[in-house]
Amino acid sequence: MRQSTEKWLKRYYFIRFAFSAVWVACAFTVARISMPVAALMFIAYPAWDAFANYIDAMQSGGLAKNPSQTFNLVASALTTIAAAVALSFGGAAVLGVFGVWAAVAGALQLATALRRRKTQRAQWTMILSGAQSALAGAFFIKMAEDATAPSIAIFAPYAAFGALYFLISGILLAISERRKNPAYMR
Repeated sequence: MRQSTEKWLKRYYFIRFAFSAVWVACAFTVARISMPVAALMFIAYPAWDAFANYIDAMQSGGLAKNPSQTFNLVASALTTIAAAVALSFGGAAVLGVFGVWAAVAGALQLATALRRRKTQRAQWTMILSGAQSALAGAFFIKMAEDATAPSIAIFAPYAAFGALYFLISGILLAISERRKNPAYMR
């Protein structure tokens, strides 16, 4: 069971990395010059997080066995709607919505990683990622008090660090898998 779960997590972490890396690249290029693209990206990021949490929870025993992911799914889905609404209220609203979401999603990711560390490898990076997300959320909320019209590039470092944490976790699980498989040692 542990090996199949680790194979799933490895693939999941690499997929999460790829999505975030593409999102960051778009944030620094196309979205900087196209407001419609930036708006779509503000909505897509929490929507993707909701979907990813759903798939991960289902692959890891279901929603009932993974309450932190279930709550993260709900929080991210609600944030998707709130992000769409916040766009019509301006930059401070967007920062506030993303701040609350990053704080909540980070705390829930931290809870998931703490639960998983008992049975799965490579969770220390997910623990760091969850904690950093919660702190970034507080930072975004503070920034929202003074914001006028933030660029999507403000969120790109947040997503980039998340991508890095997923990549490191995926690599660590791949290394662990190779060490366990004698065929790779030749």
